[in-house]
Amino acid sequence: MSSTAPHAPLLRELLGAVLREERRDQGRTLADVATASGVSLPHLSQVERGGKEPSSEVVAAICGALGLPVAELLRRAAAEPLDLTSSGGRAVPAGFTAPAAAPTAHLSLVA
Repeated sequence: MSSTAPHAPLLRELLGAVLREERRDQGRTLADVATASGVSLPHLSQVERGGKEPSSEVVAAICGALGLPVAELLRRAAAEPLDLTSSGGRAVPAGFTAPAAAPTAHLSLVA
């Protein structure tokens, strides 16, 4: 498989994109949703950017604050259109800026 082939976005990236879109569509700030959900503002921001893998409890709290059923979040994440050009070939949700590539580690086994 070629290293330039597009990759499917991670679930956390899709969920974050939908949560951010919903919050913005409602005209709400990160601070407002953080307060309403009980999730810290920095953590909510990381979740929206796809940088943190949210627990099911955090997802439920954010969805509750937005009035968005978790099932609807998942449906919308599954249907999220992909933009193959905004991240150098990696498939990401349209309008989403992918986080910087994580550092890689190499492991060598010597007998």
